[in-house]
Amino acid sequence: MAALVDVRGVYKIYNAGENEVRALDGVSLTVRQGEFLAIVGHSGSGKSTLMNILGCLDNPTRGEYILNGEPVAQLTDSRLSEIRNRQIGFVFQGFNLIPSLSALENVELPLIYRGIKVAERHRLAAEALSRVGLGKRSGHRPAEMSGGQQQRAAIARAIAARPPIVLADEPTGNLDSRSGMEVMGILAELHAEGRTIILITHDAAIAACAQRIVSLSDGRIDGRQKESSHEP
Repeated sequence: MAALVDVRGVYKIYNAGENEVRALDGVSLTVRQGEFLAIVGHSGSGKSTLMNILGCLDNPTRGEYILNGEPVAQLTDSRLSEIRNRQIGFVFQGFNLIPSLSALENVELPLIYRGIKVAERHRLAAEALSRVGLGKRSGHRPAEMSGGQQQRAAIARAIAARPPIVLADEPTGNLDSRSGMEVMGILAELHAEGRTIILITHDAAIAACAQRIVSLSDGRIDGRQKESSHEP
């Protein structure tokens, strides 16, 4: 499998100088196309900072990030926006659904930004909701759905445009164990279909659903990376 994500000696430093904080301290990481990787670490370990860089939402202080053969630092804002919109699907702990919109309308939002015509984006959004088991809930607003259903709607939104990469930042953090495993089951199915999944979590049991586990502590990757014993 080809290298899809290649992070080389990346630092993210805040308050440079005497009181500097190194959120990332020389991180190097390669993720191959079609891989299911879990990045594990406690709060403050640098997980979300790394996720923001991987998702082209933030820039490193120094170091190099090559995404699918393109050096990210050399890309224009419009190209970065295109990558976020077309190549990466984001799933966050907080769902980030718009309360006034139905599940279908929430899932359609990124498709609108891509300029997809009404009939086609409606079809793609409905297909994505069915894919996560919410076909009969498409007209419901977030307040009318459980936490697990809201997260499934958020996953549908992330995959409606069929991006090759899914970045999931603590996707089970606000869910009970049953709903959490349902969400992990969906991610495992997406991986089985060929998508690259990068999962950020503090939960070792959730991380065990991935193919490979990388530990992050104090902004550094532990050299003891390991293959998960679990087959998603």
